[in-house]
Amino acid sequence: MVQYNPKDWITFIFKFHKSDTFRQLFPMMIFIGIYTGIIGYLEIEYWKLSQDDHLKNITIMHGMLGFVISLLLAYRTNTAYDRWWEGRKLWGSLVNNSRNLAIKLSAILKDENDKNYFKRMIPNYALVLGNYLRDEETAKMLFEGLDLELDHNKHRPNQIAKLLFLKIHDLHQLGKISGDQLIIINAELQSFTDVCGACERIKNTPIPYSYSAFIKKFIFIYVMTLPFGYVFSLGYYTIPVVIFIFYVLASLELIAEEIEDPFGNDSNDLPTAKIASNIKKHVEELL
Repeated sequence: MVQYNPKDWITFIFKFHKSDTFRQLFPMMIFIGIYTGIIGYLEIEYWKLSQDDHLKNITIMHGMLGFVISLLLAYRTNTAYDRWWEGRKLWGSLVNNSRNLAIKLSAILKDENDKNYFKRMIPNYALVLGNYLRDEETAKMLFEGLDLELDHNKHRPNQIAKLLFLKIHDLHQLGKISGDQLIIINAELQSFTDVCGACERIKNTPIPYSYSAFIKKFIFIYVMTLPFGYVFSLGYYTIPVVIFIFYVLASLELIAEEIEDPFGNDSNDLPTAKIASNIKKHVEELL
């Protein structure tokens, strides 16, 4: 995730980051500019159409459809941001639940070996979950001091959650954790799987294909028909105008596509690795 100062306007305006949509859309913007120039040349120089030609009335259609497309893109962007923000809230709850579990175990457990086990395993859940959501291979993930290797053919976060619960169960059988204390701890243990399931729901349920495809086709047709009407009033100045309109509309769609899956490696995705590192730091302090 990009770290930035939201009050630094000058940097925003004149600096192009690798995540900027301008870089991704530049080839298409060149094509749109050439296309608009050709349409302008044909209408003005070759076909010699005038202001009295009925083709200029196509701008009326653009005026009506511009309002519709703005509503569609606003809904699209808001929906994508809701998914991004929900992912951030889920990882925030994972941070809090990891801390709460560490606080309770630090007060309950007396054996340093038991504390060290949870000192390693609680942060490992966040780390494995982040890698799992990014579809990264963790088949050879060995934890220091633990005789453990995760099976990459199985659900890796579930394996960590299972090991945590098995350890708690063993401590309960040994009398190190009472029945009442087990009930108190169970809420945090269950929350790990709840967070994982909610993150999987976000990642595995994209925006419906028909809706996404319709918006892209709508933007393309809208932009490709702009030169036919505006050449009469703007002449060859239509070229930068159409390019800018395409840049704005397509950028909103690209931004929505990127943030609707907040668990990847894009610049605007959630910093799950940093959050997992903070969990490790806080749990080690508590235990």
